[in-house]
Amino acid sequence: QVQLVESGGGSVQPGGSLRLSCAVSGVTTRGYCMGWFRQAPGKVREGIAVIADDGTTDYADSVKGRFTISQDNTQKTLYLQMNSLKPDDTATYYCGTDCPADMTVVVTTIPLDPISRFFDYWGQGTQVTVSA
Repeated sequence: QVQLVESGGGSVQPGGSLRLSCAVSGVTTRGYCMGWFRQAPGKVREGIAVIADDGTTDYADSVKGRFTISQDNTQKTLYLQMNSLKPDDTATYYCGTDCPADMTVVVTTIPLDPISRFFDYWGQGTQVTVSA
Protein backbone atom coordinates (compact mmCIF):
# COMPACT_ATOMS: atom_id res chain seq x y z
CA GLN A 1 0.00 0.00 0.00
CA VAL A 2 1.34 3.43 -0.94
CA GLN A 3 1.59 6.03 1.80
CA LEU A 4 2.78 9.62 1.61
CA VAL A 5 3.53 11.65 4.75
CA GLU A 6 4.24 15.38 4.56
CA SER A 7 6.22 17.34 7.14
CA GLY A 8 8.00 20.67 7.56
CA GLY A 9 5.07 23.03 7.64
CA GLY A 10 4.81 25.86 10.15
CA SER A 11 4.44 29.58 10.61
CA VAL A 12 6.81 32.07 9.01
CA GLN A 13 6.95 35.79 8.35
CA PRO A 14 6.63 37.18 4.83
CA GLY A 15 9.91 36.85 3.00
CA GLY A 16 10.88 33.79 5.00
CA SER A 17 11.59 30.23 3.90
CA LEU A 18 10.38 26.72 4.66
CA ARG A 19 11.33 23.29 3.37
CA LEU A 20 8.62 20.68 3.09
CA SER A 21 9.34 16.96 2.94
CA CYS A 22 7.22 14.05 1.74
CA ALA A 23 8.18 10.50 2.69
CA VAL A 24 6.88 7.84 0.32
CA SER A 25 6.46 4.17 1.16
CA GLY A 26 5.07 1.32 -0.89
CA VAL A 27 5.21 0.66 -4.61
CA THR A 28 3.33 2.84 -7.06
CA THR A 29 1.84 1.45 -10.23
CA ARG A 30 1.21 3.97 -12.99
CA GLY A 31 4.62 5.41 -13.40
CA TYR A 32 6.83 7.91 -11.72
CA CYS A 33 5.98 11.54 -11.34
CA MET A 34 5.51 13.38 -8.06
CA GLY A 35 4.24 16.80 -7.16
CA TRP A 36 2.90 19.27 -4.65
CA PHE A 37 -0.47 20.94 -4.52
CA ARG A 38 -2.09 23.25 -1.99
CA GLN A 39 -5.46 24.44 -0.81
CA ALA A 40 -6.43 27.37 1.36
CA PRO A 41 -9.84 28.01 2.93
CA GLY A 42 -12.10 29.72 0.43
CA LYS A 43 -9.65 29.19 -2.44
CA VAL A 44 -9.48 26.60 -5.18
CA ARG A 45 -7.02 23.75 -5.07
CA GLU A 46 -3.83 24.56 -6.97
CA GLY A 47 -1.08 22.37 -8.34
CA ILE A 48 2.23 24.13 -7.79
CA ALA A 49 5.15 21.87 -8.71
CA VAL A 50 5.85 18.52 -10.34
CA ILE A 51 8.96 16.45 -10.99
CA ALA A 52 9.40 13.48 -13.32
CA ASP A 53 11.67 10.50 -12.80
CA ASP A 54 14.21 12.02 -15.17
CA GLY A 55 14.37 15.17 -13.03
CA THR A 56 12.28 17.36 -15.32
CA THR A 57 10.31 19.91 -13.33
CA ASP A 58 7.42 22.27 -13.91
CA TYR A 59 5.90 24.99 -11.75
CA ALA A 60 2.78 27.08 -11.48
CA ASP A 61 3.34 30.73 -12.37
CA SER A 62 2.38 31.71 -8.83
CA VAL A 63 5.48 30.03 -7.36
CA LYS A 64 7.95 30.03 -10.25
CA GLY A 65 11.29 31.44 -9.19
CA ARG A 66 10.48 31.11 -5.47
CA PHE A 67 9.81 27.39 -4.96
CA THR A 68 12.01 24.45 -5.91
CA ILE A 69 10.92 20.82 -6.09
CA SER A 70 13.48 18.05 -5.69
CA GLN A 71 13.81 14.42 -4.68
CA ASP A 72 16.46 12.29 -3.07
CA ASN A 73 18.44 9.73 -5.05
CA THR A 74 16.32 6.86 -3.86
CA GLN A 75 13.17 8.71 -4.95
CA LYS A 76 11.66 7.95 -1.60
CA THR A 77 11.54 11.54 -0.33
CA LEU A 78 10.16 14.56 -2.12
CA TYR A 79 11.05 18.10 -1.12
CA LEU A 80 9.68 21.57 -1.69
CA GLN A 81 11.99 24.46 -0.86
CA MET A 82 9.88 27.60 -0.47
CA ASN A 83 11.61 30.97 -0.44
CA SER A 84 10.32 34.55 -0.43
CA LEU A 85 7.07 33.38 1.09
CA LYS A 86 4.00 35.60 0.83
CA PRO A 87 0.75 35.66 2.82
CA ASP A 88 -0.98 34.28 -0.30
CA ASP A 89 1.11 31.12 0.10
CA THR A 90 -0.78 30.29 3.28
CA ALA A 91 -2.44 26.92 2.69
CA THR A 92 -2.35 23.23 3.46
CA TYR A 93 0.30 21.63 1.27
CA TYR A 94 -0.01 18.09 -0.03
CA CYS A 95 2.29 15.80 -1.97
CA GLY A 96 1.06 13.34 -4.55
CA THR A 97 2.49 10.62 -6.75
CA ASP A 98 1.72 8.96 -10.03
CA CYS A 99 0.84 11.97 -12.17
CA PRO A 100 -0.56 11.83 -15.71
CA ALA A 101 1.87 11.27 -18.56
CA ASP A 102 1.50 14.96 -19.39
CA MET A 103 2.46 16.22 -15.93
CA THR A 104 2.13 19.84 -17.07
CA VAL A 105 -1.62 19.62 -16.51
CA VAL A 106 -0.95 19.44 -12.76
CA VAL A 107 0.41 23.00 -12.69
CA THR A 108 -1.80 24.49 -15.39
CA THR A 109 -5.28 23.16 -14.52
CA ILE A 110 -7.25 25.29 -12.07
CA PRO A 111 -8.96 24.08 -9.99
CA LEU A 112 -7.04 20.85 -9.48
CA ASP A 113 -10.20 18.85 -9.09
CA PRO A 114 -10.81 15.99 -8.63
CA ILE A 115 -7.48 15.04 -7.19
CA SER A 116 -7.80 11.50 -8.50
CA ARG A 117 -7.55 12.85 -12.04
CA PHE A 118 -4.05 14.16 -11.31
CA PHE A 119 -2.56 11.86 -8.68
CA ASP A 120 -3.13 8.22 -7.81
CA TYR A 121 -1.90 8.72 -4.23
CA TRP A 122 -1.58 11.74 -1.95
CA GLY A 123 -0.87 12.55 1.69
CA GLN A 124 -2.78 14.21 4.53
CA GLY A 125 -1.12 17.59 4.17
CA THR A 126 0.99 19.98 6.23
CA GLN A 127 -0.06 23.52 7.15
CA VAL A 128 1.96 26.55 6.04
CA THR A 129 1.06 29.95 7.48
CA VAL A 130 2.71 33.15 6.29
CA SER A 131 1.92 36.22 8.36
CA ALA A 132 3.64 39.20 9.93
